Amino acid sequence: QVQLVESGGGLVQPGGSLRLSCAASGSIFSVNIMGWYRQAPGKQRELVAVITSGGSTNYDDSVKGRFTISRDAAKNTGYLQMNSLKPEDTAVYYCYAIISSVPGSPNTYWGQGTQVTVSS
Repeated sequence: QVQLVESGGGLVQPGGSLRLSCAASGSIFSVNIMGWYRQAPGKQRELVAVITSGGSTNYDDSVKGRFTISRDAAKNTGYLQMNSLKPEDTAVYYCYAIISSVPGSPNTYWGQGTQVTVSS
């Protein structure tokens, strides 16, 4: 079994920063992709950022230049550094990862979600 545990959400003023963490544990052979989605009330879940095992990254246009995704492969942990936060960034953020417990058999796992609220 594989688990993803998120941390780092909270309340921050506009212009502030937060860092989310997503730690994978359990039976892990390889972590192929890690990333974050977010879902605001009344809206569909949207992809925020993703990072591959090779370090390639991709971001939604709305967060480019403000958010940075990274990972510590030794710790099987991903990070989402969020700077210059705006009220429209308010959402529940869900980390996800595509992990193989055995070679050639990837599965998608989700974190429990963490609330990010940007408000003065």
